[in-house]
Amino acid sequence: MSSDTSRPHIENIDKIQTAPGVSLDEHQKTLVGSVLDLFAGRPSLAKLRLWSDEGTFEDPITIANGRKQYEAQWYGLQAAFSSIERLSHQVTHVGNPISLDLSTKYKVKGVGIEQTIDSKVNIFVDEKTGKIVKVEDKWGGKMPNNAFVNIFREINSVTVPLFIGVPKTDEEDRKRGN
Repeated sequence: MSSDTSRPHIENIDKIQTAPGVSLDEHQKTLVGSVLDLFAGRPSLAKLRLWSDEGTFEDPITIANGRKQYEAQWYGLQAAFSSIERLSHQVTHVGNPISLDLSTKYKVKGVGIEQTIDSKVNIFVDEKTGKIVKVEDKWGGKMPNNAFVNIFREINSVTVPLFIGVPKTDEEDRKRGN
């Protein structure tokens, strides 16, 4: 995988909404914009190069540790949902983590069920490398914290990469439309 960390194509990077008194520098805009694109089902290898190889993605249904697991989660959104619509977002805190409120409507492929999820998202950044080391997606502002649920979150993070193909090259990624 290339080590190119130049700014990837990010949709609507200049339309990132911030709370009053909150401002983002260019690198923070790139990170927030790339995470918003990921949540919208628009992953790319270039956007995922902004993450540490050892990074983590957590939400109420998964704990994905390491590049192999978190890349599959993001590319899996394209496989699972026929449409993903960002209803609103607002960066509420700049620091480490960068925090934002996010409301997204998902439509499940094949069955057409729609679900809106309101999240509190935290983006943790390695201060030395500037790369994302963790993204927490707290649905309704909460993350489950019991051993039984966490077992299923771990199983999800291991099984999704078995079924979701992640492109190996930028060219393959572009052919997929990413």
